[in-house]
Amino acid sequence: MTLSNEQLIQIRRHLHSIPELAMHEIKTHAYVLQVIQSFSQTNLEIKELPELPTALLVLVKGSNPQRNIGYRCDMDALPVTETHESSYKSTNPGVMHACGHDIHTTVALGILNYFSENQPKDNLVFFFQPAEESESGGKVAYDLGAFSGDFHIDEFYGLHDNPLLKTGVIGCRMGTLFAGTTEVNITIHGKSGHAAYPHLANDAIVIAANFINQVQTVISRSIDPIKCGVITFGKLDAGVIRNVIAGEARIEGTIRGLTQDMIEFIRQRISEIAEGLEKSFICQIDVDYNQGGYYPVENNPKLTKRFINYMKENKNVAFEETEPKMTGEDFGYLINKIPGTMFWLGVESKGALHSADFLPNEAAIQKGIEAMVGFLGYRMNLEEE
Repeated sequence: MTLSNEQLIQIRRHLHSIPELAMHEIKTHAYVLQVIQSFSQTNLEIKELPELPTALLVLVKGSNPQRNIGYRCDMDALPVTETHESSYKSTNPGVMHACGHDIHTTVALGILNYFSENQPKDNLVFFFQPAEESESGGKVAYDLGAFSGDFHIDEFYGLHDNPLLKTGVIGCRMGTLFAGTTEVNITIHGKSGHAAYPHLANDAIVIAANFINQVQTVISRSIDPIKCGVITFGKLDAGVIRNVIAGEARIEGTIRGLTQDMIEFIRQRISEIAEGLEKSFICQIDVDYNQGGYYPVENNPKLTKRFINYMKENKNVAFEETEPKMTGEDFGYLINKIPGTMFWLGVESKGALHSADFLPNEAAIQKGIEAMVGFLGYRMNLEEE
């Protein structure tokens, strides 16, 4: 069965109506599996992971395989209440496909459908990934050995929809597409006391203020101005009442960088500042980092040059070179382990990603499928350089 454009739109709309949060994509997994099982099974092999039950891998066996080419899509949604009224509006209260993973999944199903009907030369491995938004589902799958044996991957591709690009435009760049992100949690242990006797206490709020101010100089004074790093502290908790000096303060924030080296340098400087303030204020400062799978999406030079050249030269593709984004994407972990390329698919929405009024143009689905089917066919006919 070859999926028509109308069927693809219906698939996307059904996925849109059943959004589920990270690690809870039960209905989504079942529906995606149902769709795949409607395809010709002659060259397909389906693999599930008991330890990651909402993940799904599909191998399309090639006619004369020289390599295994991977394609990844993510399937989870966000804790957002949808504002658009439609026949396919979210039926899961407070949860919405506000990042377009319904589009991602539909494009992947369209590509898989084509190659189930038209046997590829090389093996293709499709990874329908849970938990991109918060639980590092790609890293979890990798660590579980998902990409081993017949399902190993030699080169990996994936897309993200982009509301700022015109519908169907393919965007990409050499180097980093998405920044890496790391959560940072700081706990400052001072000494509580009455406001009238500050000399008998150790004010955690004063220490926190000094810490925040000093850390902000890392970007302005420790990093090359033409390189990119961001430190944001979005939450500060301290104190219980106005006339009691806070004995403890907790600061929560994020670090972002376009390379993993940048992120690790910023982490090092934050830790050094914390150590210095411990001595200055005679206190204890605990620093905890959590990066998970949110490494920078650093596109492989060789693969990405080939991908961009194909898209530029294809008269049926509108291609645009794009700038890096400081937002995160856990595909970065996978292409840190396996050479790969990530690209944008324009969906031209007035609403931004992660917003309640995000409304991607469904005409992008067919464009994305056609572009990637064409590229994979081209790639499989190339001899190794």
